[in-house]
Amino acid sequence: MEYFAVILFTVTTWATPGPNNTMLLTSGVNYGVRRSLPHYLGIILGFPTMFIAVGLGLAALFDQLPLLHTLLKIAGALYLTYLAWRIATAPISDLNAGKGKPFTFIQAAAFQWVNPKAWVMAVGAIATYTVVGSQYEAQVVTIALIFLIFGAPCSLLWLWFGASLKRFLRKPNSVKWFNYAMAALLMTSLMPVFIELYNQFKA
Repeated sequence: MEYFAVILFTVTTWATPGPNNTMLLTSGVNYGVRRSLPHYLGIILGFPTMFIAVGLGLAALFDQLPLLHTLLKIAGALYLTYLAWRIATAPISDLNAGKGKPFTFIQAAAFQWVNPKAWVMAVGAIATYTVVGSQYEAQVVTIALIFLIFGAPCSLLWLWFGASLKRFLRKPNSVKWFNYAMAALLMTSLMPVFIELYNQFKA
């Protein structure tokens, strides 16, 4: 297995915009780094766990039951649409009041199972960087550890950037428009999923 290639894949996919990073950025603005840490930990531990589960069995299950994968994709798209609506309509109060609730650890970890980008990353890494054989399980676990070690700083950077923006968004109206923009970005990240589902049902 080419470790450098996997590391490069990890940094590239974790550092680019997607549902996880968009929500971490938004959480950093609205709640700060400390209150968003459970959300952050849920992502960086939840995805490698999901990756191992997919690599060690679920991928084969989806090959046998493609409808199950489609249903999961639909559920993910609907849930992300709901999250975009929640972000856009979140009540804006004084940023220093500390109101509102960020994602919990369990919510963020469970979210990986309906996150379209997480599925693309997991299936893509398994198909590209593993070789079926006696060392297959070890390869899956190794890639999961690489995701954890090299992905964690990338996600933390998004959270820190969001918290840093907080000082520039002191007016509630500014936060409102920021949340609108993040909701729009989240929906934009879903467009490939909606197009794929449309083509799938059209066929």
